[in-house]
This record gives sequence, structure tokens and C-alpha cells, in this order.
Amino acid sequence: MVRAKAVSAIMLTLLLGAVAYAKDEPTVIVWPETGKPVLRFTFGKLKEGTTYEHERHYTCDTAAENVWDKQISAATFSVYLFDKNNVRIGEGSVYLTNVEAGEVVKFQTTLRAAGIPVLLKVAPTSLPVELRPPAPSRPPRTISITVNSAPQGAALKLDGAEAGVTPKMVRVTAGKHTLEFNKEGFTPGKFPIEIGPDDASGGSVSYELGVLAHDTVELRDGSVLVCDVESMSATEVVIRVGGALQKLDRNKVKRMLLTERDPPPGK
Repeated sequence: MVRAKAVSAIMLTLLLGAVAYAKDEPTVIVWPETGKPVLRFTFGKLKEGTTYEHERHYTCDTAAENVWDKQISAATFSVYLFDKNNVRIGEGSVYLTNVEAGEVVKFQTTLRAAGIPVLLKVAPTSLPVELRPPAPSRPPRTISITVNSAPQGAALKLDGAEAGVTPKMVRVTAGKHTLEFNKEGFTPGKFPIEIGPDDASGGSVSYELGVLAHDTVELRDGSVLVCDVESMSATEVVIRVGGALQKLDRNKVKRMLLTERDPPPGK
């Protein structure tokens, strides 16, 4: 399918295609230069017309083929002419409307130049929405909440990612989230929260940790043992770890957290 299209002069800001212009051979420019091709321009031999002082007028037979898989509703391209020193000396423009996929549009392009052109470039000045680059997405709105635990000092995770140690202020987006708490000597816990789209910053969440079924022994070197304390004397502490008894020097023990236990049967 071939139809004639109008050509009008429009200014340009961004160059996207360039091909050296051969004197007698047609010049083919594919736009865009990178990514999936959309248009293939074929410019025929420049025909010089009227000259006014230092300005030369040219015309050339032009074809624009839609090599995309969709219709192009409307697009404007500027055509620039450059001399052998790569100085821009002239311009014109091409205006396309309702070009179906696979359709070829033929027309005549009019250009003005202050010299002899040797290089031709094209660039878009107006593109339909379907051909414009996507607008940068805005980051989702977040609010701040303070997360605490009882006791404090629990390792905190927000949606599976490390978030620090309680108390901790975190930023969350609207929607459902999961807080995870973990502290040596206490049962790990999870707490679901849901943030509304209109919620404001400044809220707080507090979670009470459950005590483990085992004792906790903190040594003076900073290490912590989760175990069962069997006995303690003036010189040593006997603990059970994984079913095996171990003896600790009492002076190496900093503190112990003992869980409440039921007395053995019959006592």
C-alpha cells in the first residue's frame, strides 16, 4: 500500500540517525538506530532548486516504511543536512500520520541548506505515546513506624530482610508486611501488619517475645549458650547441651537466664 503524505518544517532537539549522503545513490536510514526498528527512511537524490543568495533549496523523493508491528498514528521527524566538516547547514522535516504496519508512504521532502550537503541525519521531534520512552516511575509512598519488642534488643526482619535491632524505626509501603523477631533465649516470633494507603507516619508496633523452653547461659567472652542448667556449685556450672553434660568454670559465667520448669513427678 502506498499513499502520499504531507511534509512540513519543524525544529529538532535530538539527533538519532545519520548516513553519509551519496550523490546518486539513495540514502537509507533505519530509526531507531538501536533496539527494535520502527521506520525505514529512503531518501533519493537531492535535486537542487532555486537559490536565494547563500541559501540553496533542495527536494528529494522520500519513502517511509513502517517496519514495526503496529500502526504509527502520528510522528514528526526533522531532517538535517551537514557539510563535509560535519557542520549543520540545512534542515527540513517529515510528518507521518496513520501509517499501518508494513505500509510504505512516498512523498517529496523539501530542504534548505547554506552550502553543499554531504551528510543526512533524521531525528524525532514528536512521537505518539506508543513510541515514546516510558516515563520514570515514581517510588512508592512509604511511612515510618517504630518497631519495638519486649524485651528490647531483638534482631528484626521486615518481609524477610534484615532491618536492625529493636527498638527500630522502619519505612514501609502500603499493603501487608511481616515483622520477624529473634533474640537469644526467647522464642522467635512473627507479627503481620497492614498499612493503609492513607496511613500517616508516626505509628508504632510492639511485640512480646516468648521464653524458650531452655535456659540461657551468657559467658564473659560474649558467647551465649542455649542449654539446660543441671547444677551449680561455688566452682562450676553443669549444663546439658544436646543431651551431653558439660562443665563450665563458674568464673567464666557472666549471667544465666533460667526457665520455669515443672517439678519431676512424685516431688
